[in-house]
Amino acid sequence: MAAPSTPSHPMRVLVRNLVLVVLLSIAFYVLFTVYDGSLRHNPVFGFTGEEILLLEALAVVAVAFAIARAFTSAADEVLRRRGQTQHGATIRIFLNLVIGVVAILALFELAGVSAQSIFLGSAFVGIILGLAAQTVLSNVFAGLLLVLANPFRPGDRVSFISSSYGAFAPSYPHEMLYPSYAGTVEDVELLYTILRLDSGGIAKIPNSVVLGALVHQPKIGGPKAHRVRMTFPFSVGVPVVESALAEIAADFPADAARTPPRVEVTDISVASWDGVVVLWSPTLDDNLVRDRVLRAVLARHPLATAGGART
Repeated sequence: MAAPSTPSHPMRVLVRNLVLVVLLSIAFYVLFTVYDGSLRHNPVFGFTGEEILLLEALAVVAVAFAIARAFTSAADEVLRRRGQTQHGATIRIFLNLVIGVVAILALFELAGVSAQSIFLGSAFVGIILGLAAQTVLSNVFAGLLLVLANPFRPGDRVSFISSSYGAFAPSYPHEMLYPSYAGTVEDVELLYTILRLDSGGIAKIPNSVVLGALVHQPKIGGPKAHRVRMTFPFSVGVPVVESALAEIAADFPADAARTPPRVEVTDISVASWDGVVVLWSPTLDDNLVRDRVLRAVLARHPLATAGGART
């Protein structure tokens, strides 16, 4: 019984097919350049100018088909290795479309027709088409890069932080915040990345935004830093808050590389002081940790007031 064949590496598939494309192109070049006179003036099977033009057009189509086959085969192998074969049809359509457009432009040039005069007959129309396609093409190319680079997969839990949506600085807690969109990746489509938000609902984030965003992937089961900011009157000293944290230390045990829950004094006003409780927990839900800390502090001293929190 024959042993199953080992799948080829994607780069090996691409190089092998491109070598065939080069050999095919050289053969057509020799045929229509070196033997052009023989094709036209041979008394037995001489071709007319129109027939030669038709043969050259068929050669362009054949080379374009070979190039498309080379890239789509390599892309299919990459996706197969990564278990993302569901994106194969989308990528094949896009690659075939791009190579087909290039082949059509080459056929226009071969026929002596300026492609520029066809697609950009009006400067105004050209500008409008360029502006309209800019966003779409940027998302398409970003989607292809995300699929090929594979920074995350469907089912991964991620947080996207992007300057595309701006930063905001609330009056409290006096710290710069960046919008973070956390959830589970459902799919990476040609234009959008589909994210099921932790807060509920589906977010469709443009691929160009995702490509330029800071992507945070929490380690499942690993510790995460939480910061809970609170305002206290001077009657509530730092030792009171620290004693409250001691009571919940068992809920957030520190390992050898992490410190136990602690209080950092961050601001002092005329009648109050601000503190940030910093602790590490494998709990990913910020609200659960914030609620546990605030309840412990309030139970320890009723005068402590929670003015705000941030994780």
